This record gives sequence, structure tokens and C-alpha cells, in this order.
Amino acid sequence: MNRLPTSERSELIAAARKGVLLGVAVLALLLPALSWLQRGETDGAQRSAPAPARAKVVRLASFGDEPASPEARHVAHWAVDSGDHKNMSFVIVDKKDAKVYVFNPRGELVSAAPALLGAAHGDHTVPGIGEKPLSEVLPEEKTTPAGRFIAEPGVNLKGEDIVWVDYDAAVSMHRVRPLVKAERRLERLASPTPEDNRISFGCINLPVEFYETVLSPTVKSTGAVVYVLPETRTPREVFRSYDVIPVAHFALR
Repeated sequence: MNRLPTSERSELIAAARKGVLLGVAVLALLLPALSWLQRGETDGAQRSAPAPARAKVVRLASFGDEPASPEARHVAHWAVDSGDHKNMSFVIVDKKDAKVYVFNPRGELVSAAPALLGAAHGDHTVPGIGEKPLSEVLPEEKTTPAGRFIAEPGVNLKGEDIVWVDYDAAVSMHRVRPLVKAERRLERLASPTPEDNRISFGCINLPVEFYETVLSPTVKSTGAVVYVLPETRTPREVFRSYDVIPVAHFALR
């Protein structure tokens, strides 16, 4: 085997060393740039990746074993899920079923009771009705208006404690007053159907015990939103509510 002269071998080794050093220098310059590019690609991928969707937590009102109409359940569930009741207790007045439901701020039913309501069917308030003497109120003006109201403790002209629903329209919730025997208000409250519960000038008459032990203490302790359900329109039209659970899941009347 022929061997290179010593001088040539020295030159070859020197050249190899220079090549290695040059390669190292080039890598030293390129590696930070490659690392930056890779990091940028990773960051870009992370930025463009969609965030994992979070499942919406559905919140429902609890009626317990109490029967209720689909409309009452719809509004109660919506009030809780949307937080429309603003962490106050809330009251649902179902005019079609002539029934009142009182819920605590957590959306749990406290109690329910029958009610007497305005003799005239309708969801409107007659302008100026609150200023009219009762003797001048026409039969068709005796409506219990539908809508969302803030309950307010108060007193009537006789000094009796009541809960105002719509102060301007003089609509309140109060103890049933069996003053006119022919009206049979106590019998109407006790009847099994809502057909004969339309007798008042517009106020919501409640059983005395229910008013004194449930409604009045609840309003005074936590405040309350009152939802008076419509009878000529839908709850969605009045409250802009939405279905929290499908209607098919609601208990039947």
C-alpha cells in the first residue's frame, strides 16, 4: 500500500480540521434559527387549535311531587337556568290552572296553593285602572295582567298587609276575603277545578295559611320575582323564555 508523503498528509489533515471547524460554525449559526422556527410552528399550531368545547350545565327548577302545567314548568326551568330571578325567590302564577307556586332562590318549590284571579280573561292592564274606584271597574276590566314583576310588601287602604305585584295597576297578592257570601270565595278555592276561580277584580287571592306562612315570609326574607303566566299569548312572547328541556319531558296536567 502506497503511503502519502508526510507533507501531503499534514496538508490533508489541516484541511479536514478546517472543514470540521467550518461545519461546527455553520451548525452553531443554524441551530438557533431552526429551533425558533420549530417553536413558532408549534405555537402557531397551538393557537389555531380550537379550544375543547365545554358542556353547558343545565339548571332546572324542582317541583318535587307537585303537579304543574307545561307552561309553569317551562317558565320555572327557564328562570333558574337563565338566572332571570336574580338569586331571589320567585313566584309563578298560573292563571289557566288558577295555581300559585313559590320557589326559594335555589329553584326548589317551597309550596303551592290554589288562587282566585281576575274575573275577566286577558293579559293586559287597563290604563288608569289603579285609580278607579272599585264600583266603576267594568266587568271586562277585571283582569290579572301577565308579566314579570318584582314583589313588594305593602299595605292596602285598610291597613292590611299585602304583597304588591303591580302597584300602578293596584294588583296584589293577599289573603282571601270571604266578605260577600254570594261570591263563595272559600268554596271556589277549595273546588277541584280552576273553572270557578275567576272572581276577583284582578288581585290574586290566596288561602290564609299559605299567604301567612309561605308567600309573605318568603317575599320579606329574600325578595321575589313574580311571573304571571299569560292566557292569551305564550310564555315566550311575554318573557322571551326558552325551552331548557324538551316539552315532551314535562309532566302532563
